Amino acid sequence: MEKRKLGKSQNATSLLGFGCMRLPLKNDGTIDQAEAFKLFDLAYQGGVNYYDTAYPYHRGQSEEVLGNWLQTIDRTSVLVATKSPVWLLTTPEDFDLYLQKQLTKLQTNYIDYYLLHALDKERFEKLVELGVFAKLEDAKRNGLIRHVGFSFHDTYDVFEKILTYHPWDFCQIQLNYMDTDYQAGLTGLRLAESLGICVTVMEPVKGGSLAKVSDEIKKLFDSMDPLASPASFALRYVASQSNVQTVLSGMSDRSQVEDNLKTFADFKPMDEHDINKMLQAADLMRQKIQVPCTACRYCMPCPYGIDIPSNFSHYNDAFIYGEVAKSKQRYMEWMDASERASACVSCQACVSKCPQHILIPDCLVEVARLFEGD
Repeated sequence: MEKRKLGKSQNATSLLGFGCMRLPLKNDGTIDQAEAFKLFDLAYQGGVNYYDTAYPYHRGQSEEVLGNWLQTIDRTSVLVATKSPVWLLTTPEDFDLYLQKQLTKLQTNYIDYYLLHALDKERFEKLVELGVFAKLEDAKRNGLIRHVGFSFHDTYDVFEKILTYHPWDFCQIQLNYMDTDYQAGLTGLRLAESLGICVTVMEPVKGGSLAKVSDEIKKLFDSMDPLASPASFALRYVASQSNVQTVLSGMSDRSQVEDNLKTFADFKPMDEHDINKMLQAADLMRQKIQVPCTACRYCMPCPYGIDIPSNFSHYNDAFIYGEVAKSKQRYMEWMDASERASACVSCQACVSKCPQHILIPDCLVEVARLFEGD
């Protein structure tokens, strides 16, 4: 397993990281700890030394299960990453409170990589107001945290503001061959590199959506390596980018672990020819886009609170990846009712603002019909 030591990092981290958000479950929905241990062991034996969890994963069970597994190995042989539940912080002292809870659940006296979880503009501004960044540095000076970072979900301009606000050791962004211009994207990756801040990548297979591809794209992939899985191409694309220290994969079963270990055991970065083929695959997927929204957000804010770009993103994903049920779940769970397409009153305020000349209210009707129709 290739190890990388980039930027300010004091550690050589495995190129493949184990994401603990999608662990195997029992029938009652709780984590199957015995099976999770088998997956952790298999990854560990294959050279994986980076294990990423968070306070809310699996309703709080993920940190506990990972902490139990840490007792079965040499703690110093692995790197543990977890995240502060920043949405629960109401006072500066809350930061310390939740950090201590996480140390207890993980059964460790230090965390190698500690992130402020899922930062966006609103959460970042709240943390600045609370004085959380001073608490973060105190915890690092006291040895409770060894590297400080953040995970990110917002637009590029917000990413730039956050990245340049604090002397981060690392950051975590969503990146895959379909999302090169989404959120921080490749531009954010390059900015972090210029500042000496290494990057951990999440969603390299886009929540599993890139693990299944059309016959046309499969033929394209087969021309590069007929024995490799679609997921492996997605992982290799991200790992071939400079300044990527670790690529996270949420592994749920033995076959996923084995396939990922195969991809990274003797990792071969993609050359320019292969990168171009990955971009061809992305173009083939984008041909299925139903609404030509570029998420420029010129239509925002909507007078009635509708998140127009997010509605179109979920709608397009349903067609691009052929997973209507998954897109509907995200639409219903990730958006408030007031933000959904069904709340549109067709006031037409957005239409003249759209540089793509999209008839937005008409398209929102189709979004609501797909996700909320009988």
